[in-house]
Amino acid sequence: MNPIRIPVVEKVLSANDSVAAETRARLDAQGIFSLNLMASPGAGKTSLVERTARALKDSLPVGMVNGDTSEAAFDAERSQRAGALSVHINTGGKCHLEAAMVRDALKLLPLEQIRLLIIENVGNLVCPSAWQLGAHRSVLIASIPEGDDKPYKYPKMYSGVDVLIINKIDLLPYVDFRMDYFRRGVETLNPGLITFPVSCRTGEGLDAWLDWLRSRAA
Repeated sequence: MNPIRIPVVEKVLSANDSVAAETRARLDAQGIFSLNLMASPGAGKTSLVERTARALKDSLPVGMVNGDTSEAAFDAERSQRAGALSVHINTGGKCHLEAAMVRDALKLLPLEQIRLLIIENVGNLVCPSAWQLGAHRSVLIASIPEGDDKPYKYPKMYSGVDVLIINKIDLLPYVDFRMDYFRRGVETLNPGLITFPVSCRTGEGLDAWLDWLRSRAA
């Protein structure tokens, strides 16, 4: 009988999932609710982290792990100024975060001071969804200027998340974005997906998002 050959990618993902499970157990032990925040570049990941940290820092202290393909820690610094305890990860050119990166980043955060951990993944709508990080929920940000066709072009991303945030709704009067077409694509891929239409610029819709976070973290 010929030996069974397991593709290298399956071995890598399996090892990653093991580390992710360890991270989840550690967060559970610390009483920390965690999010894997994904989006394309410019959709508003850091703006959402800023808004969230400012609103919750007194009642639900926020930690933030920022993943990027460069050494520049601008996003982590922005989140720090907003009140989050933040650490930056340089992925070394990789288009996604991996569980081992998050595990190592947590060693640099005072977890005993954090109740909500937001992991800001690399801006990308292809790779991040395949890599478990140990977070409790996966959150995808879609933004109005990106266009209403994204669920149809990136079905794997939209079908694999727990929460969808539609950001920059203040631009709806100025952008050709068919909300009904967009939502129909989302509903086909992920029926009943929890969705929050928001504007990080004006604050519209953010109260519902914050209330959801409070209820989950509780």
